[in-house]
Amino acid sequence: MKYLIPAVLAAFVLVGCDKQKTAIDNNAEATKNAIDNRKDAVDAAAKDATKQADVDAAIDKAKIEAKKVSKQAQLDADKQKADAQAALEKARVDAEKK
Repeated sequence: MKYLIPAVLAAFVLVGCDKQKTAIDNNAEATKNAIDNRKDAVDAAAKDATKQADVDAAIDKAKIEAKKVSKQAQLDADKQKADAQAALEKARVDAEKK
């Protein structure tokens, strides 16, 4: 009986330690899972942001192209106006000579 009490106490301590170790392992696993979930969320957010940046870039490029086409059309119109003005002035000069 003298040896039974220390053996029982040792068994309780070992069982208590195993429960604590299991709790620590469970806590560590839960922490790892939470971190993995956050990493997945960050990755998904980055993909969404990249897609949005691509869309924004395409819109900006389209706006730039539209402005370029508009300005070129205006310059073409200005050129035609200048040609017409020159033709008018030539016609005046010819009319004055006659």
